[in-house]
Amino acid sequence: MKHGLLYFLGLMLAAPLAQAQTAPAPAATAVQASSKLPRYSTATGLITFFSTAPLEDIEALNSKVAAVFELGTGQLAFSMLMRDFQFKNTLMQEHFNENYAESEKYPRARFTGTLVNMPDEVTLRSGPQPVYVQGVLTIHGVKRKVRVPGTLHLRDNDLVVTSKFAVAPADYKIKIPALVRNNIAKSIDVSVIMTCQPATAATASIAK
Repeated sequence: MKHGLLYFLGLMLAAPLAQAQTAPAPAATAVQASSKLPRYSTATGLITFFSTAPLEDIEALNSKVAAVFELGTGQLAFSMLMRDFQFKNTLMQEHFNENYAESEKYPRARFTGTLVNMPDEVTLRSGPQPVYVQGVLTIHGVKRKVRVPGTLHLRDNDLVVTSKFAVAPADYKIKIPALVRNNIAKSIDVSVIMTCQPATAATASIAK
C-alpha cells in the first residue's frame, strides 16, 4: 500500500518536474541552492481537521497520509483516503463518509503544488522556516487553486513539514443538510504535520 501511494504521487509529480526542466521557475537561484537535497517521502503523515459547533465540536485525524517532497525543484504532493479519518464518535464518522465527504464516490483528497520560497539547506537546518506553497487541492472531486503557509525544518535526516489553513466545505460542493447546518462551521481548520525521510533507492524508482 505504501509503495502504491508513492507511485501514485510520483505520477502526479512527473508532469510538473518535466516542465521544470524546460521552463525554470522564477526562483531558480533558490531552487538551485537546494538541488543536492534528496527527495523526501512518508506514508504516515498526519492531517487533522477541527470545527467548532454549538452542540459538539467536530474533530478527526488521518495518520495515513502519503507525501513526496522534491526539495531540489520545490515540487510536492500528497494523497489520502477520506475513510482514513478517525472520529471519536462512530456515528459522526459514518455521517462524514456517507453524507458529507461521500467517500465511496470521492475516495481521495489530493494536493500538488510548488514551494513559493525555498530556504537553503543551512537555513533549513537552523530551525523551522516559514514557507508558502501554492498549488491545487482536490476534495470531493472539486479542484481549487490554493496558497497556504507552512514551515520546513531539516532535523537530522528528517524533513519536518507543518501547515495550518482553513477549508470551506461549500468551496468543494460539500452539502450540509439544513437540519444540522447551524451546528457545522462554514470554515474548517486543517493542520498538517509530516515527518519525512530521504527516499530509498527502491522508493525513488517507484516514485518516478
